[in-house]
Amino acid sequence: MNNSVISTEGFKTNLYAIFLTVPLNKKEVTINSLIPAVLRRGTEKYPNQLEINKKLEEMYGASFNCGVDKMGDYQVLKFYMENLSNKYLPEKQNAVEFLKELVFNPLIENDGFKKEYVEQEKENIKRIIESRKDNKSQYSLDRCIEEMFEGEMYGIYKFGNVDDLEKINEKNLYEQYKKIIKEARIDCFSCGEEVEKIEIPIERSKQEQVKCELQEHNIKNKEIKEPMDVSQGKLIIGLVTPDKPKSVVSVYNTVLGGGANSKLFQNVREKASLAYTAGSSYVRRKNVIFIKTGIETANYDKAVEIIKQQLEDMKNGNITDDEFNSAKQLIIANLNLIPESQEDLISYYFDQKLYDENLKLEDYIANIEKVTKEDIIDLAKDVKLDTIYFLHGQERSEA
Repeated sequence: MNNSVISTEGFKTNLYAIFLTVPLNKKEVTINSLIPAVLRRGTEKYPNQLEINKKLEEMYGASFNCGVDKMGDYQVLKFYMENLSNKYLPEKQNAVEFLKELVFNPLIENDGFKKEYVEQEKENIKRIIESRKDNKSQYSLDRCIEEMFEGEMYGIYKFGNVDDLEKINEKNLYEQYKKIIKEARIDCFSCGEEVEKIEIPIERSKQEQVKCELQEHNIKNKEIKEPMDVSQGKLIIGLVTPDKPKSVVSVYNTVLGGGANSKLFQNVREKASLAYTAGSSYVRRKNVIFIKTGIETANYDKAVEIIKQQLEDMKNGNITDDEFNSAKQLIIANLNLIPESQEDLISYYFDQKLYDENLKLEDYIANIEKVTKEDIIDLAKDVKLDTIYFLHGQERSEA
């Protein structure tokens, strides 16, 4: 188990977190996604939501949150407890003990979770899965990832699928929970002033070093067009980047589509007026970049053409000093914001630990500052276009 204390000043609250991490697995992703939702419903000592809320109120408005995340090829079950720093309270609060109670002492009935809670949370997860299409931007990105990483762990949706939900009951969910507690990687974080370290109340012979098997990714050269009743088309393009320093890829991505001075924003949105939105995001742990634009269905071919031209321009070294310098300034500004959020701080250091790195924020910033324009041009020559995904409506006919 990994226990980390992040000492910070300037916050009135302390934030405690417990992360349970397992490799993404198509057979288990759905049942795993249900575990945090059921755990938050009741514990051995606080068997229902009313009792849990009552305890949180007694702790001067402390809050508990939990959920499921996907980080690279991992599925992470996350649990957070936030409470006022002890120096602002008349007496010490046992926030850590309460967090451990919620994660490690669930309410058990007849060798399983409480059936009522399981059935209710299955319905909630089902609604989440079925409502994916409501957020067209996120749905389009998820669909591009699924197509681009078909047959690979990263292509798995973090909440799983409805068919597998139907197979889950209070007993097999409890068995899966016990398996997770026994086998998952466990990371604990305490962030704030005068925080206590989280000691886990379970015996393990050693910390399981959960590692995903490396999966070879073959360029797909896919083009998928999915029709839907949408007023605005969503064009997502997946790029595969070479295995270069992440600082270099970060700057490349930001020059391409990271802000108002980026090539995509300026050329696709501003000059050509083809897109409502135009940008890109870098998935550091998968060496991929996703270009994201919102366009009229009729503008698809022209938008793809101009986007490809931006990629070609970068290969040919057509990067202005303003584009390059603005990109580095934007990245550094965003990195400097991380210490202003306890959750962001925990996320940064968890990512570092999960991937066996120990890069301090100041070192990351120094690496960004060292990136040269030549580094970007060299990298651009080996960026490959993998998958084009387009969620589109009907083309409008001219009256």
